[in-house]
Amino acid sequence: MARERHLPPLSRRSLLGGAAAAAGAVTLTGTAAGPASAATRDVDVAIVGAGLAGLTAARDLVAGGRTVAVLEARGRVGGRVLNLSLANGGVTEGGGEFIGPTQDRIKALADSLGVGTFATYNTGNNLLYKDGKKTAYATDGILGSVPPIDAAGLANAAIVQASLDDMAKTIPLDAPWTAAKAEEWDRQTFETWLRANAVIPSAKFLLDVACTSIFSAEPRELSLLFVLFYIAAAGNESNVGTLERLTETANGAQELRFVGGSQLVPIKLAATLGDKVILNAPVRSITQSGSKYVVTADGSTITAKKVVVAVPPPLAARITYDPLLPAARDQLTQRLPMASVGKAIAIYDTPFWRADGLNGQVVSDTGVVSSTFDNSPPDASYGALMGFIEADEARKYDGASEAEVKAAVLKDYVTYFGSKAASPTSFVLQRWNNEAYTRGGPVSIAAPGVLTQYGAALRTPVGGIHWAGTETSLHWNGFMDGAVRSGERVAKEVLALL
Repeated sequence: MARERHLPPLSRRSLLGGAAAAAGAVTLTGTAAGPASAATRDVDVAIVGAGLAGLTAARDLVAGGRTVAVLEARGRVGGRVLNLSLANGGVTEGGGEFIGPTQDRIKALADSLGVGTFATYNTGNNLLYKDGKKTAYATDGILGSVPPIDAAGLANAAIVQASLDDMAKTIPLDAPWTAAKAEEWDRQTFETWLRANAVIPSAKFLLDVACTSIFSAEPRELSLLFVLFYIAAAGNESNVGTLERLTETANGAQELRFVGGSQLVPIKLAATLGDKVILNAPVRSITQSGSKYVVTADGSTITAKKVVVAVPPPLAARITYDPLLPAARDQLTQRLPMASVGKAIAIYDTPFWRADGLNGQVVSDTGVVSSTFDNSPPDASYGALMGFIEADEARKYDGASEAEVKAAVLKDYVTYFGSKAASPTSFVLQRWNNEAYTRGGPVSIAAPGVLTQYGAALRTPVGGIHWAGTETSLHWNGFMDGAVRSGERVAKEVLALL
């Protein structure tokens, strides 16, 4: 979460993970194998995780003539991509939902499955709520969607953003730990660097909001090198990554949404694989037995020549491996925690804020929700306000009841959008920190010292065990597009060896 050289409001990423049934997930459950029908199988490749990465890998491996079994811990597919059913019969996204320019692989996958896109609602003014004052501002003027802070802050933020983009250009995407200044940048937190460079308080505010919006983490939690890699990864083979592309709605990572909800993509992809996808089968151990591997899950035992582990690093670390993984790989996964995020969506009869000339997007310096979007369907048949609960705020409310979270969120919505926001027709909440098979989101994050000391183990196979997942992607790391790219990459890697 620029315009030319100015820092945008926080925006939102793609890619989270989840549980809870999705509309349409029931259909998939009927086509995928349950534990009883799974029993024991012998395949070429066992895949752990039926998110976009694991399902994409399975698709490509099957296309390459190989047999696969995909083991998914949950009773649904999609991982950090989740549709939530609404009381009015609609669907909203509880996880990753947005895509934008240069996110070519997720778009191609969706197109191949007949899942369409529509523009994120972006007509009208954004809102800045800062120092107790609410200011509406246009997003199509000379400053683009940069919040209207003071001139000195804008100038300072522009310099900081330009510096970050310039430094990011020096990062080798396949090995950021080899950058010329990798050691220097990996010795400090993003917070330390910001304090030395974002010297105007309003500029620091913009960068802080961008950080929590992009990573769902506080600047103090992140290595500067990791932040620079993440910026560099926000592009494709022909377009260098920029901070602006991460944060923007129009022409940025939040530009488009999926018709019917983003989880339709993995649901439809899994349907093409049929009973190769085994649900309700959390993997407990991966054991090498001669030239093969035995993957043991609840209700299933899979024997395979190769294994693809396509779950977030912290969850991959909870599997028992025999023989033990190399220390570098295990140490890496111990040091890549998930960030902290939740999504709160309030449903109304109409998107009433539009009549006030607002697009539903807020940047705020206070509250449990400091970033919002209009999550209404394309026909505006009802209104949906979605707010991100992130980083410190997410952790603060991890133990709160849903009623307590709802009250806090609606208080913020009233502050931003007026009294009409106080009475939604329904309210849905997804807290990724509390999900057994995600434990946070939207992505694993790296503190100082992690990439330079352990990063080389991120994608390096261990015998016949290969690693996928958005955290392993060279482009759009942390996003749905990165997950798809990682699945395509690991499938090629494995096919070349079989």
